[in-house]
Amino acid sequence: MKKSLFTLIAAILMLSTVLSACSSSNNENNAASSAPAGSASAENSLLTEPGTYPITKEKVTLKVMVRGNPLVEDFSTNEFTKWYEEKTNVHIDWEVVPEQSMQEKLNLVLASEDYPDVIFGMNVSPAQEMIYGSQGVFLPLNDLIEKQGTQTKKLFADRPDIQEAITAPGGNIYSLPEVNECYHCSQSQKMWIYKPWLEKLNLKMPTTTEELYNVLKAFKTQDPNGNGKADEIPLSIAPKSWRSSIDAFLMNSFVYNPMYGTTKHLYVQDGKLDVSFTKPEWKEGLKYLNKMYSEGLIAPESFTQDDNQLIQIGENPKTVILGASTGGHQGVFTQLLGESGRWSEYVTVPVLKGPAGVQYAPTDATSLTTGSFLITNKAKNPEVALRWADGLYEYEHTLRSNYGRPDQEWRNATDGEVGINGQPAKWSELKSFGEVQNVNWAQTGPALRSNEFRLSAVSKGEEDLEVILYNETKNNYEPYKPTNIATVPPLFMTNEQATEVADLSKTVNDYVDEMLARFVIGDANIDKEWDTYVKTLDSMNLKHLLEVYQEAYDAQTK
Repeated sequence: MKKSLFTLIAAILMLSTVLSACSSSNNENNAASSAPAGSASAENSLLTEPGTYPITKEKVTLKVMVRGNPLVEDFSTNEFTKWYEEKTNVHIDWEVVPEQSMQEKLNLVLASEDYPDVIFGMNVSPAQEMIYGSQGVFLPLNDLIEKQGTQTKKLFADRPDIQEAITAPGGNIYSLPEVNECYHCSQSQKMWIYKPWLEKLNLKMPTTTEELYNVLKAFKTQDPNGNGKADEIPLSIAPKSWRSSIDAFLMNSFVYNPMYGTTKHLYVQDGKLDVSFTKPEWKEGLKYLNKMYSEGLIAPESFTQDDNQLIQIGENPKTVILGASTGGHQGVFTQLLGESGRWSEYVTVPVLKGPAGVQYAPTDATSLTTGSFLITNKAKNPEVALRWADGLYEYEHTLRSNYGRPDQEWRNATDGEVGINGQPAKWSELKSFGEVQNVNWAQTGPALRSNEFRLSAVSKGEEDLEVILYNETKNNYEPYKPTNIATVPPLFMTNEQATEVADLSKTVNDYVDEMLARFVIGDANIDKEWDTYVKTLDSMNLKHLLEVYQEAYDAQTK
């Protein structure tokens, strides 16, 4: 009996010792996993010196959720994925989210708390960064960048404007951006016109809204395609295509009307935010569009067709029937680089001077895709994750991740070769972008493609698409970049602000789009119903929506 009691006591003491040891071990593990970003942890002993490769002495796996890319066959077997894993010693366990349901999936994952180590290429909005960053879901990257971000610190030193743009009110940085300073994209609200028709009818390039009206009238009535049929379509657009809505180009001859990001129609002047669609100038623009529509110069399907339907018009097989269209490049309405070559016969219409002398080329306020890389609080190796993303900003890594393998998809420039901007070139693209492949990530995730980088690509001559887009932008749009008014940058918002903006802006913008169509096609009388239109917007709390935007803008810029 006494022996059994001693045995029982000894067993209890041994169990207590084991439990204590387990508790101590768990506490250490928890401390390591919950240590502030950039602090010392068990994994840090695996790290090599910042800026060197491999990143870790032993292979580490990161769980990464990525937006699906129709141009990438398989991120897991992708050539760049394999090359970068070998260089960094970091293996990626990919979760690929279909692009069409990206935002829905992101919202569900964040709400469920079942998220990966890293969210990659998902275009997380500044508002989402603020909301989930303040809740601790997204880790602040400041300390990690300071200790491990060799390339990111170089980027910030060279471009403090980029650091400022991604820093949330309060000073935290929650994401790394994709930097893509696409020169021609920065002023992408363009109009394109079929040059052979101008030449055949002996017409000059229009420079005013009245001249454009006369040119389109001639296209409709003078049979420029010469087939004896009245089949010409003077102007047709696809409202959902890139910068192709009916107001994207033409309204800027009446009022500044930017269409970039989530704040379309919103602009800032003298520090105050306002919208274009309530102004008397907008009303005048509507009258101009209505006049052209009523005379058959704007195709009726311009409010309903999709991009494929517009391209079918632009690539009409028997003869050209499309006189003009709008969009960021010719691929919006023709088969870009297609066999017909028709795309290259369309040239840009310069910013038109309106009846009151207005002449704006709206300019994108930022060349960044924010929210391109974020680390969640599930990450056991935040230092490794930051180093892995930081390396993507390196020159060669940007070329490999966006274009492919050296001397196969791109090569270094040789002495004497000239870049798109006329300066000495640094590299040359060997295969055209846009084909499904498995050698690069096709513009997914952080990269550093500055204007200098993009324009230092070897020019392939006047027929090179990038050269065409560069010259068209420089000659016909950059001279009309305004100095006294600007597009609103992406805004960081609190949870409350983001919720209000999401609800109010959808209501307002849906109504604006509806009434734009009704006014232009004549279903609503502009003079008789304008006041009702403005009052309806007031009842939709447009004033409060602007106040919320203003609060977020002030917090970010002051």
